[in-house]
Amino acid sequence: MYYTGLLNNGIRIIHRYVDSYVSHCGIIINCGTRDEDFNQHGLAHFVEHMLFKGTKKRKAFHVLSRMDDVGGDIDAWTTKEETVIAASFLTEHYERSIELLNDVVFNSAFPQKELEKEREVIIDEINSYKDSPSDSIFDQFDELLFPDNSLGRNTLGAKSKLLKYNSDDLLNFVKEKYNTEQMVFCSIGKIKFEKLVKYCEKYFGQNPENQRLYQREKFETKTVFNKSVKKNTYQAHCVLGTYAYSFKDNKRLLLSMLSNLLAGPGMNARLVMMLREKKGISYNIESSYVSYEDTGCFNIYFGSDKDKLDLALEIIKKELIKLKENKLGSLQLSKLKKQFVGQLAISSEIHSNTLLSMGKTYLIYNQVETLTDVLKEIDTVTSEQLLEVANEIFDLDKFSTLIYY
Repeated sequence: MYYTGLLNNGIRIIHRYVDSYVSHCGIIINCGTRDEDFNQHGLAHFVEHMLFKGTKKRKAFHVLSRMDDVGGDIDAWTTKEETVIAASFLTEHYERSIELLNDVVFNSAFPQKELEKEREVIIDEINSYKDSPSDSIFDQFDELLFPDNSLGRNTLGAKSKLLKYNSDDLLNFVKEKYNTEQMVFCSIGKIKFEKLVKYCEKYFGQNPENQRLYQREKFETKTVFNKSVKKNTYQAHCVLGTYAYSFKDNKRLLLSMLSNLLAGPGMNARLVMMLREKKGISYNIESSYVSYEDTGCFNIYFGSDKDKLDLALEIIKKELIKLKENKLGSLQLSKLKKQFVGQLAISSEIHSNTLLSMGKTYLIYNQVETLTDVLKEIDTVTSEQLLEVANEIFDLDKFSTLIYY
C-alpha cells in the first residue's frame, strides 16, 4: 500500500511502509541533461556532483560524514530527464536523512574551490568512458539518433564546456531548473506516514514554491544512419536500434516484454542463446528500451570478434523478423510472462529498487500501480498485441547501426 501527500510548495510525497531495520528515502527531480540549454552541456551532472561539496551550513566533509557516521549511505546520479539523490539508513535515522537531503538540494553553496577540484574528477570520468568502447558507443549512438536535440547529449558533458563553468552558473541552473512541483520525495521504511509528513513539512516544506517557467524542447525529426568508427579495439562493438514509445504510450509494457525475450537478463533469451550458447560468437549481448517524455529508444548491443560481426548482425535481424512474422505460441507466451513476472517480483524485494521505480512513476503519472496491478496487466497480454508491437518497432528499414572496430 502506498501513501501520498503534497506540500504547500508543490513537492509531492509517496511512502510505502515496510517492517525493516533498514529504510530508504530520496528525492527525484524532473531535471536532467535534456533540460540544459545549448551552452549548459554537462551542467545538470556537474550540479549533482557538487551537491555534496558544501552547503550554507556544512563543509563538504560534514555533508559526506552525516550519513557515514551512522553507517548509512547517500548517493546521486543524473539521467537524460532526472536527477536523483537517495539515502539508505537504519530506520531510527529518518529525520537525519530527510534533513540532509533537504540541505543538499536546497542549500548547496557550490564553493568555487570545491568546484575546481570536482571539475577534474568529472573530466577524469569522461576520459574513463572514452577508454570503454562498450560504454561510449551508447553516447555516440544517442548523439546520432537525436541530432541537434538535448536528448542526444551525453550526461557527463564536454571538457571544453566544463572548464568554463563557475559557482554562479550552478546556482542559476538550480534556481531555474530545480522546480518544486517537479520534485517527488519517496520513502520506503518503518515509519508512520503522519510522522514522515511532519518531517517533510519541517524541512522540505520551508522552501518557497518554485514553478517551472520553461518547456522542454520536443524531439520531432527522425533519422536513419549506418556508421562505422575505427577505434583499434580487439573486439567489434555494435549498437543497432530505432525510435520507440514514449512513457505516455500504453504499449511500453509490451515492448519491455519483447526486449526481455530478445536479450534480457535471462540466459535463455533468444539472442543470448543464439549468439553465445549456440554460436559462441558473443560474450555480451543485451537489449534495452528507454522511454522519454515524448519519444523512446530501443536498441541491441553486442561485442564480437571483428570477423564474426556480419554473422552476428545477420542472426539478430533474423530474430527480429521472426517476431514480426510469427505470433508467439501459447507455451512461448506463457514462458515469457512467467519469466517477466518473476524478474519483476524479485526486483520488488530489493527496497532500494522499488523506491526509485515508485518515485519515478509517481513523478511522471502522479499515481503508482501496485505489483499486483502490474502482474494482472501482464496476465492479459496476448500474442496478437506483441505481434503488433513487433511490427511497429522492429522495422529494419528504420533501424540505425553504429559500429566500433
